[in-house]
Amino acid sequence: MPRARPHEAPPTAGLPLRLAELLPGRADLADRITAQLGTPPLQLECSGTAALLLTLRVLKARAPQRPVVVVPAYTCPLVAIAVHRAGLHLRLCDLRPGHYDMDPQALTAACREDTLAVLPTHLAGRVADVDTAVAAARQAGAWVIEDAAQALGARDRGASVGLRGDVGFFSLAAGKGLSIYEGGLLLARDAQLREALQRAHAGVPRNFGWELRRSLELLGLAALYRPRGLALAYGRPLRAALRRGDPVAAVGDDFAPAIPFHRVGAWRRAVGAHAAARLPAFLEALAAQAQARVPRLQRIEGVHVFADPPGAQGTWPFLLLRLPDARTRDAALDRLWTAGLGVSRLFIHALPDYAYLADRVPRQDTPNARDFAARTLTISNSPWLEDAGFETICRTLEGVLA
Repeated sequence: MPRARPHEAPPTAGLPLRLAELLPGRADLADRITAQLGTPPLQLECSGTAALLLTLRVLKARAPQRPVVVVPAYTCPLVAIAVHRAGLHLRLCDLRPGHYDMDPQALTAACREDTLAVLPTHLAGRVADVDTAVAAARQAGAWVIEDAAQALGARDRGASVGLRGDVGFFSLAAGKGLSIYEGGLLLARDAQLREALQRAHAGVPRNFGWELRRSLELLGLAALYRPRGLALAYGRPLRAALRRGDPVAAVGDDFAPAIPFHRVGAWRRAVGAHAAARLPAFLEALAAQAQARVPRLQRIEGVHVFADPPGAQGTWPFLLLRLPDARTRDAALDRLWTAGLGVSRLFIHALPDYAYLADRVPRQDTPNARDFAARTLTISNSPWLEDAGFETICRTLEGVLA
């Protein structure tokens, strides 16, 4: 494996915090992002997972006879954990062949009288096919929750993602475009449902211990989310996990079963609001860099770069690639994963293949999701991945695919 570098590109393009943004203030994060996105009022929770869990609890109370949530078979393991914590059951929907969207026929079959909600996922900043999910859910009388954890700022036909379904949520976790270390933003299109979510939020407790921990972690993020600091905070644990043969730990897919549930403190809300002033320009710069780099990747025979459907403008935290088969994908990762160039994997497995989720995920056969997990890799779209490093990645892919 290549040696660790003194400078490390992050796997995702996060917005680095500036010293002045760490000062206290009165600005409110949810209000600032609401104004930027042009959505109904956003609701701030302590994580994207907490936002999902709160939503599921509200919907469950409205339709207790519907215990099933339909999710893509390839998505973040935290989705499965949240569904389980809500006292509900997963039903997996396989993907379209070679794609991140749920297969329409499989989705129609999965939506039944017992279905509470369907979760289309805006994976890797790309805009998902929410219309098909809405059509299938409506036939079954179910709600649609847009998982936009990786897509804050993405737009679908002129409007923010999260508004074509009934509820949408975004993540503000470390490494996302905008981060307060952990946080989530929740929105609902319907006023009555929005009021129900706000009433549920009123019962979320304050927890000084958790907020102190998150505040210290945010300070650490502000200090270390730099190319030199990432070599220590990200690169060293990554390489240690890969030496142990543990790719799940290497990408951070090994989540605890408990979901912290507490209010976000005033200081972190102010830090997020200060940094959010720079978010639109940052996302615009990332889009421009992606548009300049994607054509270079598309010229490599055997590489497919995922883009958005017509009328959509996703965000670009990283570039999501599909290679011809698992062998070539793994050969590319052998050369690039530890090279400090921001090459990684998204989620290691399809949901049924995480051993630690065996009690929460049904043992369904999801061949397309497994194939997607086996053939994809990601390339950072961080400004810290310079042109020379990006060209090294492209030449490595050309060599592997030759």
